[in-house]
Amino acid sequence: MSATDTTTPAAASIASIRQTLSAHQQPHAGRSTWQIAVSFVSFIALCALMYVTLDISIWLTLALAVPAAGFVVRIFILQHDCGHGALFRSKALNDWVGRLCGLVTLTPYANWRRQHALHHANWNNLDRRESGADIYSTCLTTAEYRALPRRERFLYRLLRHPLIALVLLPPLVFLALYRLPFDTPETWRRERLSVHGTNLALIALFTTLGLTLGFGAVALVQLPIMVVAAIVGVWLFSVQHRFEGTQWFRRDGWSAPSASLQGTSFLRLPGLLRWFTGNIGYHHVHHLNARIANYRLAECHDANPALRQVPTLSLGAALRSSALWLWDEERGRMVSFAEARAAAGSRR
Repeated sequence: MSATDTTTPAAASIASIRQTLSAHQQPHAGRSTWQIAVSFVSFIALCALMYVTLDISIWLTLALAVPAAGFVVRIFILQHDCGHGALFRSKALNDWVGRLCGLVTLTPYANWRRQHALHHANWNNLDRRESGADIYSTCLTTAEYRALPRRERFLYRLLRHPLIALVLLPPLVFLALYRLPFDTPETWRRERLSVHGTNLALIALFTTLGLTLGFGAVALVQLPIMVVAAIVGVWLFSVQHRFEGTQWFRRDGWSAPSASLQGTSFLRLPGLLRWFTGNIGYHHVHHLNARIANYRLAECHDANPALRQVPTLSLGAALRSSALWLWDEERGRMVSFAEARAAAGSRR
């Protein structure tokens, strides 16, 4: 298949696919525990090494922030699995591990989990974009974009400039926006408490680190890690739904199987990157059944030929997809702002 193959598995048996999914759904406690241990021990060891290297070379410290950020991304995937009840059979154990992961990823676990559930209920549904959609998992149609006043079109483009959307905003989300329940309904009391509880735990953690190691040292180590991890993690989430071969649907044409097989991607990454990203590149499998743990996604994908016929992205194609922010309903594909302008000009 090509880098952006959009072959639709129209002849696939959904019943066969679901049978394959159910066969891979049960988590393995030993593998889950091993993933947690390896990820946390490696992350803590790299952080400790970064503190040691501050007296040797700041450039060495910053270089070590890259693999440390890789482990933050991996820990976020573990938190993500916990939020779906996929890492352990026990809901309580999933939740406690998820909260622990949230202290590394700076994410209020319960609040993020419920917001993310809305995404899973409505992704790539043009008539449900108001429910659980954010800048990274939604888009306007070209007609909606052209109908905006000039100032709003400018702001829409500005916020989606790659430098802003994929470099400046991601760290802001994790460092600042997740500290406030600004988009959490008042009725979500447990989720709002999770924001405040996470903040208190983070204050205690970083105050202890600062008093022990120095607040300047803590900033020089932890901030670069989170900046890199946020940029990589947000891009990874974004590209799974906004790419050249994706499909968006109106409500009457939307279904979970069709949106999974045509509206999410198989991001084909090198082996090391697959490991650090917890196989989240098998996003079509994840959306078909979110209860499948990250370490079983690949074997599930390989077990059913229909799952190998979804839109497939190479790393290069995924990077090029960063410019696609509009859905052209007439042409049935994602387009860039430049393509939308060109198409509008050709109609005049």
